[in-house]
Amino acid sequence: MADNRGATGTGGTGGSGQTGADWSTEDSYWRGNYSSRPYAKTDRAYDFYEPAYKYGYESQRRHRGKKWNDVENDLERDWDKSKGKSNSAWHDIKAAARDAWDRVERAMPGDADRDGK
Repeated sequence: MADNRGATGTGGTGGSGQTGADWSTEDSYWRGNYSSRPYAKTDRAYDFYEPAYKYGYESQRRHRGKKWNDVENDLERDWDKSKGKSNSAWHDIKAAARDAWDRVERAMPGDADRDGK
């Protein structure tokens, strides 16, 4: 499957530099694009990945300006509290959460965490 990181569009970005004026905008984006992501398994529906996308979206906004690698251990630890009814393990959804994190970061002006993405 192709990696469309560079072709995500703005999906909910406004002039403020914040992606997803609300979660529903991002949810619509991911619902339409999740199956093309390199980590998406054909036997898993969107509902499997949705909590991870939401977690990555919310986490990036909460940790704005920090690098994923600097907060990943905290995100993994907090996944069990944040995943709601999902029974997925961190290692199963980490790539989806990271994808949503990167999408929020790319929508901000400049390179907030200075990682080149």
